[in-house]
Amino acid sequence: MTLMQQLGLSPQELTRSLTNSRVLVVGDVMLDRYWFGDVSRISPEAPVPVAKIARMEERAGGAANVARNIASLGGKATILSVVGDDEAATALTRLMESDGITPSFKRDPGISTTIKLRVVARQQQLIRLDFEDAPSHEILADKLDDYAAIVAEHDVVILSDYGKGGLTHVSRMIELARAAGKPVLIDPKGDDYSKYAGATLLTPNRSEFKQVAGSWQNDEQLAAKAQALRSQLQLDALLVTRSEEGMTLYREAGAVHEPTLAQEVYDVSGAGDTVIGTLGLMLAAGLDMPLAMRLANAAAGIVVAKLGTAVCHQRELFAL
Repeated sequence: MTLMQQLGLSPQELTRSLTNSRVLVVGDVMLDRYWFGDVSRISPEAPVPVAKIARMEERAGGAANVARNIASLGGKATILSVVGDDEAATALTRLMESDGITPSFKRDPGISTTIKLRVVARQQQLIRLDFEDAPSHEILADKLDDYAAIVAEHDVVILSDYGKGGLTHVSRMIELARAAGKPVLIDPKGDDYSKYAGATLLTPNRSEFKQVAGSWQNDEQLAAKAQALRSQLQLDALLVTRSEEGMTLYREAGAVHEPTLAQEVYDVSGAGDTVIGTLGLMLAAGLDMPLAMRLANAAAGIVVAKLGTAVCHQRELFAL
């Protein structure tokens, strides 16, 4: 029996719903560059491996990867973010448009677009080089105006916080979305969650939640901490992703746990993007939160078996 049959879902009907679902993604975008090669010797200049590069790839990362997951599952995604006025921003725009995503990038000539450059040899990452700047207040204010103008055109809002400064006005964004009757899902960052108060759902991973709530000894303590935070921030729900332990959804009615479906864990980078992207799209398609979580968990299990910043395609999810 397929996962869709277990959940009582018709792939044909869900596909139609997904096609008409519109999700607005806002947050920090980045360009992931991969240099693939081989290592056969150590440098005579320093005790480091010498990588001979054979090929290069570019992928959209950060909040842009959330949008990619929405599009790959059959939904309509708009990505709103601040980028530099540079070649990397042009590359990101091209990647977004090739995936059928609507890019709404505010170009800031005073910064560089965030780039993460990874050198990979024999399927092992040798080094990662980061290039990033914080956007200016003027550009962020312009972006907030753009957000206010288009938020009502979408079914769900996802705020993807990578701590790069793109969500400086997150509290106001929550207010505007809720005033328009739109659910707001947030992938949080840092140890101050008060700025996320009033959101529909937060999706911290295990280590991120521990940073905010402190450690726990068992599931009962975890549940108590999760429900306390959910109540304090006036959230509809809190989803804690727990790596090999699966994920748990905490709502006023109680907790729903979903064990991991990952068969082989190859690379966990981008799994959080897949979780929140799938959740947001499924809620936009009319599914309830526990059902959306089960599909998000399944999509994440597919993605962690892939190398690098990857997405789950609709056909892969429906084939489970």
